[in-house]
Formats: sequence, structure tokens, C-alpha cells
Amino acid sequence: MSLTRAAIHRFRHTYRRLSPSPSITRFQFHPIPIPIPKPFHFHSSSCYSSSSYSTIKQHFAGQDDDYPTGDFHFKPVTGWNKFLVKLKMLIAFPWERVQHGSVLKIILRGQITDQLKSRFSPGLSLPQICDNLLKAAYDPRISGVYLHIDILNCGWAKLEEIRRHILNFRKSGKFVVAYVPSCREKEYYIACACEEIYAPPSAYFSLFGLTVQAGFVRGVLDNIGIEPQVEKIGKYKSAGEQLTCRTMSDDNREMLTALLDNIYSNWLDNVSSARGKKRNDIENFINEGVYQVDRLKEEGFISSILYDDEVITRLKERLQVKTDKNLPMVDFRKYSGVRKWTVGISGGKEMIAIIRASGAIRRVESPLSVSSKGIIGEKLIEKIRRVRESNKFKAAIIRIDSPGGDALASDLMWREIRLLAASKPVIASMSDVAASGGYYMAMGAGTIVAESLTLTGSIGVVTGRFNLGKLYEKIGFNKEIISRGKYAELFAAEQRSFRPHEAELFAKSVQNIYKQFRDKAAFSRSMTVDKMEEVAQGRVWTGNDAASHGLVDAIGGLSRAIAIAKLKANIPQDRKVTVVELSRPSPSLPEIVSSVGNSLVGVDQTLKELLQDLTFSDGVQARMDGIMFQKLEGYPSANPVLALMKDYLSSM
Repeated sequence: MSLTRAAIHRFRHTYRRLSPSPSITRFQFHPIPIPIPKPFHFHSSSCYSSSSYSTIKQHFAGQDDDYPTGDFHFKPVTGWNKFLVKLKMLIAFPWERVQHGSVLKIILRGQITDQLKSRFSPGLSLPQICDNLLKAAYDPRISGVYLHIDILNCGWAKLEEIRRHILNFRKSGKFVVAYVPSCREKEYYIACACEEIYAPPSAYFSLFGLTVQAGFVRGVLDNIGIEPQVEKIGKYKSAGEQLTCRTMSDDNREMLTALLDNIYSNWLDNVSSARGKKRNDIENFINEGVYQVDRLKEEGFISSILYDDEVITRLKERLQVKTDKNLPMVDFRKYSGVRKWTVGISGGKEMIAIIRASGAIRRVESPLSVSSKGIIGEKLIEKIRRVRESNKFKAAIIRIDSPGGDALASDLMWREIRLLAASKPVIASMSDVAASGGYYMAMGAGTIVAESLTLTGSIGVVTGRFNLGKLYEKIGFNKEIISRGKYAELFAAEQRSFRPHEAELFAKSVQNIYKQFRDKAAFSRSMTVDKMEEVAQGRVWTGNDAASHGLVDAIGGLSRAIAIAKLKANIPQDRKVTVVELSRPSPSLPEIVSSVGNSLVGVDQTLKELLQDLTFSDGVQARMDGIMFQKLEGYPSANPVLALMKDYLSSM
């Protein structure tokens, strides 16, 4: 195998795209593609404060208590309204018909996105999960919920939102039981909110604790002749370390340890509270390395050991369904077609707009885009302007779940959100992550709401490029440049290191970009620059810690953001409002094709995203999940190595 193909082979098998909502249970930093850069990248390292929740709560309680909680209060439908609900169900669309006494079955598995999905889209949507649980609580045809929980791929903030809605559903008096054939910490975090937990005797349980991992590729780069030249600002800016270092720095180790402590402590506290056990007992059990299902039952971690059919038999007994009859069940996707109006959940005259911003940030839509994934700056700005120019919306909520992306797009959206906030109340509601460009957007809102474990902040800059000189020598490639202008070769000459005057300009430019980001954050959060500098430095915080440092105003989910929007818009808390989703996706042909079968798409999604990044990404990046250098293929100074990599990957 040639050196070039060997290098490509290594990167192909080590590349893994990080999701917008990083997994803490198996938290890893992965190597990234190696195209040639454009100068500046805002980037968040995975670093957290080590302050405890109790300390934060004491420090933050006064400010947080100024806002309504948005807590759910179940009010049974009675009298005339009950009759109206029955009437609505009689005239409902055929796809809204549900047999009385049905159990809503929800399979929680894989990735959960914060974006609404069309009927053709695969995967799970957090807002649709929450809406289904809300509808089921009021739907007289639904007797309970049966949750199948398998390995999940989402952040802790989404888990908290799902958990909150499960507990809200239980306030209706209906049952919710969980079936967990495979269970780790995240899956159990959801399951322990249920009334009962069942597992088959052969279930895979691995409640062994949490880990944080950081991978370093400097040795790989040295072996193939690539020299990373990275410039960063902030002692917590650890992003460049995966390229420039072979081991973890002391600062990075300190902060990753604090991150792990924060997440683990939250998990222990909530699980011990849900199972009625002492925190020390939970921790001791974890440290025993128990994997036997019978031990889990003995210690009260699960209700019973049953197969799926046995759980269904038990539910039939509970609902008094004859043994020779099928348990009436309704699938999650079918139930998603039931309107809230049908089950008696109505809004009010006042309307609040929700604009969802999920995924990596791009300024314009890529020609290779295969779905509605990601934040397209131009499209989001159109939605923001529509809300600003409309008199029917009393307030707006920007729902953010993004590690960042294009810095120019982030700034343009920040400006539009600021203009919107000048005309009506704007609340930023942050899901798994709102860091770098994602937090940049949130800064434009008048009030910021985050979950306790939302990845927040990352006000910092990291940038770099690769010197491919030695790699070119190994593969026999030569590149010559004719230029005019002292700095013309700053990013064109990737076959050599920076010259002294180029390195000086490079460093000054990074300082300038960081200053702009930091100063704008200080302005947006009404802080002095010195105060903002203390919480910036490229540091990522949990929502709780961000609140204690003034980066977040309140802790909670979307329901609290709506309650605060009502407060700011002078709408009484007991008055109903109509929440209008402006980001509802329309089904595209690739989504329809992918729903039929992944094989029909013709290429693995990860590979498509890699090729898209290699070809069309441009501009300054404000990201959390890795340094994204500018890709120059298609430009006059395009790197032929990228074309070679693309051709090789496309041929597989």
C-alpha cells in the first residue's frame, strides 16, 4: 500500500463526526480531516468548572427565582370540554383514530435530534417525543406508555427534557413502564423516571461509570509528513492539542476531570433520588461492576426480569385485556399524526414563535446537502426577519442545539436576533450544546435559558494550517507559487512553514478575532471586558456553571423558556398561548429515499458528510467539535491532495 493511500486509510478509519450534542458516557475527541486552512476558528474545548451544584444553586438562586418555572400542572378534562374532546375524536382524520384503552409504544434508540422531522425522516425528534407524551397525558384513548429504551446517542440536556416529560405524564395518573434490553448510564437515566423497569434475563447492563477520552494524532501526522501549525488563545483552549501534542496538557486534564465529576455527580444525585436510595449506595453498587440482571433486581435497580412478551402479558392483565386478545397499542410515528386539537389541547390568541437552530452553522446551503440538517444562516435570518416584521407574534424563542460553525454566519444571525430583541421579547432556549457559534447566537437574546448540563460558552479562538512539505516529498509532489504581495502566500503555500512575518500576522489576526468575540459577548451579557475575560478563555461550562458566571439567566427546558417569554410579553402565566413552529421541515427526495433503505442512498452518511466538508466548507469557523480548516478544493489554489483523497474515497 502506498504512503498516501496508507495515510488516507488511517484517517478514513479514525475520522468520526462528532454530533452537535456530544455523548458524555463515551465522550471522545476524534481526529479530523486534513484540508488546508483559512485563518480563524472559534472553537470550544471540553472544559468545565468544578463547582458543585449546591454552591451554584446558592449563588444563582436569587436571579433564577425571578423567572417563572414553567412547571407542568395536569388539569383533567371535565364537563363540556370532555364532551368536545369526544366530538373531535369522532370527526378526526382517519390517521388520528386510536382504539380506546391503547398503550402508546415509544422506542428510544439511537440519535435524537432537536429538530422537527417529517414523516419520511428516519430517527427520533425531541419535540415530537415531548409532544406525544403531552398528548397521551390528555388523550382518553391512551391508558399508558410502554418505553423501549436502547442505546442512545444524544446529550444529557435532551435526556433531561425527556425525563421531565415522563414525570409530567405520570401526573395524569397513567402508567409508564420501561423495557431495557441494553442499558448504560444514559438509558438508565431515562428508565429510572418510569414507574416500572423491566429487562430480559440476557440484557446487556453496563452501569460501570462514566469516562472521558481524548485522542491525539500528532504521532500519525509526523509519520505521514504533516506538520500542524496551530495558534490558540486561552489556557483552556485544548482543541489544537489533538493535532499538536502527543499527551494531554495539565490544564486540559484538570478541566476534563472537572467535566467528568460534574456529569457523574448529577447522574448519582438523580438516580438515587428516583430509586429512593442513598447516593453512596448507588456509587458503591457501580464500583462493584455488577452486570448480572438478577443482582440488579435484587438491589432494586429494576422491577422484574421479563421478556418483551411477558411485559405485554402483564400490561394486558393490568388493563383487563383477555389473554387471547392482542394488547391495543399505537406506534410512536402513527401517534405523531394526532393533532393536539384532537385531544383537547388548545392554544390562545397570543402567539409565540419558535425558531429552531440545530446542527453545524453554515452561511449558505451546500450544493451537496442531502437533507435539512444543520443551520443555514441565510434561511434562519429569513425566519427571524419574518417574526420581526409580523405583528401577530408577541415574543420569540430561539431554540439552539449547535456546537457552532461559520463565524460570519454566527455574527450575522446574532445581529438579526439583536434587532428582533429590540422589537419584542426574545428568549434563547439551549438544548445539548450552545457553544462557540451556537452561544454567539444565544447572546443576541434578551434572556438565555439552559438545561443544567447544556454545554455552554466556548468564547475563544483557535486556528491553524498544515505544512504538507514532507508529505509532498514522500509522494513526489512539487508545488511552485508565483505571488504578488508580502502576505499573498500566507495560506497558499502549504508546502512550507510560515515565514517570520507571516507567523506574526497570523498570531495578530487570531488576537483580533478573539477580541471581537470576547468584547461582543461582554456587551451582550452586560459585563465588563475584564469580567468576561474571566469566563471566556475558550472555556466550556455546564448550564449550571454558566448561570453562576452570568452567561445564562435561568435553568430549565423549553417550557420554562415559554413561561419567561409570556412574562416578558406581559401575558399572564395562566393564559394559554399558541406556540408556532417556524422550522418545520418539508420532506426532501433524499429523505424519502433514505427512509426506504440506507443502501439506496449509495454511500454511507458519514462518508457523504466527510466529502462535503472536504469540498465546500469555507469561511471562518466557530465550532466546538473540532478544528475545521478551510477546504480549498474548487479554488484556484486548491490542494491536489484533497482531490486525490476525494477520488480515493469516492471509488470505494
